[in-house]
Amino acid sequence: MAGHVPAFALFDTPIGRCAIVWRGSAVIGVCLPEASDSELHQRIARRFPTGSEGEPPATIAAAIDAIQGLLSGGRVDLGFIEVDLSRAAPFERQVYEAAAAIPHGQVRTYGQIASATGAPGAARAVGRALGRNPVPIIVPCHRIVAAEGKSGGFSAPGGLATKFRILEIEGARRHGEPELFEQLPWAAKPAANRREAPTGPSTPVR
Repeated sequence: MAGHVPAFALFDTPIGRCAIVWRGSAVIGVCLPEASDSELHQRIARRFPTGSEGEPPATIAAAIDAIQGLLSGGRVDLGFIEVDLSRAAPFERQVYEAAAAIPHGQVRTYGQIASATGAPGAARAVGRALGRNPVPIIVPCHRIVAAEGKSGGFSAPGGLATKFRILEIEGARRHGEPELFEQLPWAAKPAANRREAPTGPSTPVR
């Protein structure tokens, strides 16, 4: 039965203390930093009420190492990580698959992801699906922005400050354009305070 009960572990990264949740050998959740460990534990308890803190098995430890490497500025491919998205709706899984295909250091728009799923014009639905992404970083919803260089939303703790911090670490560029992250005409920039108070969910305008 142990393999059917969620377990979780906290781990440190350059953007703060994160958490990973697994069942068996598959990751079922990732939580980005909260204002404190207590709030991070509370978030995990809300999402996975039957979960308990545990020692990560080898496969999960490898996933943690990879996430830490990516958030330290490494060009790390997280595609090897086994993720259980069985609770996601079919359209959500299509969105997550399209998001996972975005190369490191690049961004796409909500409209481009909608087109990649075969549903052009469904940018708002893409935004809602990304707002429910259970495994941020592994499914890199931070790499998706609104049209015309606008920031779009980010429902994870820290809001846009967290989104742009991760993009800054990755040296993000727009697909097919040479400018560096700092030159992108986006509506927000990374905040100096890495533990900014969380913001609520946000759905992109387009």
